[in-house]
Amino acid sequence: MLTVQGLNTYYGRAHILADVALNVAKGEVVVLLGRNGAGKSTTMKSIMGLVSPASGAVTFLDREITGWQPHAIAQIGLGYVPEDRRIFAELSVMENLEVGRQKPRADAPAWTPERLFQIFPNLAEMRSRPGGRMSGGEQQMLTVARTLMGNPRAILLDEPSEGLAPVIVEQMANTIKALKSEGLTVVLSEQNLHFAHLVADRAYIIEKGRIRYSGTMAELATNDSVRAQYLSV
Repeated sequence: MLTVQGLNTYYGRAHILADVALNVAKGEVVVLLGRNGAGKSTTMKSIMGLVSPASGAVTFLDREITGWQPHAIAQIGLGYVPEDRRIFAELSVMENLEVGRQKPRADAPAWTPERLFQIFPNLAEMRSRPGGRMSGGEQQMLTVARTLMGNPRAILLDEPSEGLAPVIVEQMANTIKALKSEGLTVVLSEQNLHFAHLVADRAYIIEKGRIRYSGTMAELATNDSVRAQYLSV
């Protein structure tokens, strides 16, 4: 469903991503793991068109989308949940959801507010609450729900567990599992290895802008040397 080949991205003269490559099949949950500053968020932004790569190719559903504007990428069914949430603080939960609405797609799960409230029961209890009066965890759930209102074929989640209380992290893990059961393809960037083990099928590890490892989560769980080299604090 999603292929990244030879991605090189710069911030000024700083070479942030170096020949990054990854593949994601339909219905998979794939995690991009790495320490803070390894290049995870830049990879997500480069895929989504928020940052322009200097070279390389991003292909989504057999269409090369390298260089497309973010709104055009969203329109063909690739959703994106940013690390910093970016909810509309003065709009209510329902109004935030309406901002993300797109038409249903024949080959993707169809979402309505009521269906989303089954996955996010906390949001169901605060439909009229302004986004700015919600906790960080509630805002994160709202951001995911708003993106799902676009009925995406696949979704990019940038650091979905960062800064959340353990109970909210568990709820987020259950959410990703529910999305997978609906047939949605999920790509997430994470530092939290435990969270990744709860939700992901496969992992890529990025360090200093380069992919250093790829394999199943089961394989990674038994590879002490890789975890120590690239993921330990």
